[in-house]
Amino acid sequence: MKPSFAYALVFAGMLASSNAMAQDQALEPVVDAANEINQSARSSQLTVDKIADSTQERMQQYKQINRQIEGLEVYVQQLERQLQSQQVEQNELSASIDEVSVVERQITPLMLRMINSLDTFITLDVPFLNEERQSRLASLEELMDRADVDVSEKFRRVMEAYQIEAEYGRTIEAYNGEMELAGQTQEVEFLRVGRTALIYKTRNGDSMGVWNQQQREWQPLDASYKNGIQEALRVARKQLAPDLLMLPIFANAQAGE
Repeated sequence: MKPSFAYALVFAGMLASSNAMAQDQALEPVVDAANEINQSARSSQLTVDKIADSTQERMQQYKQINRQIEGLEVYVQQLERQLQSQQVEQNELSASIDEVSVVERQITPLMLRMINSLDTFITLDVPFLNEERQSRLASLEELMDRADVDVSEKFRRVMEAYQIEAEYGRTIEAYNGEMELAGQTQEVEFLRVGRTALIYKTRNGDSMGVWNQQQREWQPLDASYKNGIQEALRVARKQLAPDLLMLPIFANAQAGE
């Protein structure tokens, strides 16, 4: 009985082994299919990850482009405001240019009248610095004929000449010059006190005179004025501090001190 039982066990074992092999063979296609599915899933996941990364990158690019567009829109709006402002300025400049043309046509005759008036004034004024003043006047007349000088510069020069003439009335000045005395040309010192007094003195002080604006002629002075005139000349040349000066002055055709 024992050998039969052993054979039975061996047979059962062989049968079990055969069944296991059969089962393994039946499961192989399933396992292979599962492996293929897993491989496909991994491949699909990689594809999904790449798509997700690409989508995220494109989303970031989209947001960045949107920010750039918003910045450009603000910049364009600013440029539009600047263009509008420049257009307003251009219109104002065009209007100003038209006005300047009108002003130029009006101011040129005015300057010519001013120069003529200045010429008359110098002719009738106390005769000091004649050469300098006449030269300035001639320069203005020449300037008015020049086409290469702006109207603004011409007007500035005319006004400058008027300012210089106005300043003469508020200053004291000593300068050298020449005079015809006793039929001879002599070097003299001139003293101008505003437009109130114009006096000359020869180098040696032997001859002195004062301009009489009422009679428009020089009148001689005696030696009593010599010290006062000499002191005034030193004050005018800034060699002496200003002080009370005793000088001959004509008023209403009368001589006085």
